Amino acid sequence: MIKFLDLNQINLLYETEFAEEFNKFLSSGYYILGKEVNNFEKNFAVFCGVKHCIGVANGLDALILILRAYMELGKIDEGDEIIVPSNTYIATILSISHNRLKPILVEPDINTYNINPKLVESKITNRTKAIMPVHLYGKVAEMDEVNDIAKKNNLLVIEDSAQAHGAIYKEKRTGNLGDAAGFSFYPGKNLGALGDGGAVTTNNDELAETIKALRNYGSHQKYYNLYKGFNSRLDEIQAALLNVKLKYLDNENKRRREIAEYYCSNIKNSKIVLPQNNLIQNSKFKIQNYYAHVWHLFVIRTENRDKLRQYLTDNGVQTLIHYPIPPHKQQAYKEWNNLSLPISEKIHDQVLSLPISPVLTDNEVERVVEIINKYN
Repeated sequence: MIKFLDLNQINLLYETEFAEEFNKFLSSGYYILGKEVNNFEKNFAVFCGVKHCIGVANGLDALILILRAYMELGKIDEGDEIIVPSNTYIATILSISHNRLKPILVEPDINTYNINPKLVESKITNRTKAIMPVHLYGKVAEMDEVNDIAKKNNLLVIEDSAQAHGAIYKEKRTGNLGDAAGFSFYPGKNLGALGDGGAVTTNNDELAETIKALRNYGSHQKYYNLYKGFNSRLDEIQAALLNVKLKYLDNENKRRREIAEYYCSNIKNSKIVLPQNNLIQNSKFKIQNYYAHVWHLFVIRTENRDKLRQYLTDNGVQTLIHYPIPPHKQQAYKEWNNLSLPISEKIHDQVLSLPISPVLTDNEVERVVEIINKYN
């Protein structure tokens, strides 16, 4: 079976360095918010090109804390509206709901799967305070258009960068394309921990200091609490392991691009809709667009997904679905269940994720293409 994602093989690449870091961590006697978290925060901030990185417990908390910090700073009030794509993993929307804010859903562009900027302005009201674009599957959203709309309407821009570690948009990395960004280091991410982890990036000094307190019970100084905070801290051991993997992220993303380019160039089946690949389709902007996708997922569409998925399974190719049910059809948001969002619904009915990872071999990639091209 060609695995969808072989985390064991990925992390075995760093086994020696992991062991060294674990022994240093164990002997340090310092396990919460110590030098390993501090070092990773500095390194990831440099990597993203921002002034601040704040390590937190997971990607959902990263977004929750950004919004909560803006509320503490008086930029957002309870009941205000946050514009968010309807085609996203539910965590993006949960971060808004958990802060007693109102998510305003905007349909995606069917070609990019990301929020369609042309549909945003019609959703803006006097209660709108921010736009939260998602760089879904590793492809950067149309940030120039999003930022122009935000500037025109005096809105904050909060990136959900959970799937786009290292992606570059017009010479800037994700995490540095808006006012703040939330990252996830869930094990399956391009930069994945060996457990949960997350981070916030920003160039705003006041926001960074507020989030540092909020993640630690609302406190900068032990037993002196400024806010009704959270316990959401990146673990020392996860920070140490992430520091190891960060050095290799650009090379691993390069390998993902090579696989994606091969898929896009060689899958020839009329029943398959391939993801937009600007490297192939738009040579004028080849260099610029090449780096704007880190291919966290390689997602195709097909009208009879279950049939194709079973065929691939029968032929030794493991696939996953990202995602089978759109947020507005989830029981958690039953108040939205009667909404009609046809583009999001079509995407969720048809998408299928093929294997892509830095440890996938050329033979495995070629085999996936060969099997798909024989599908009828």
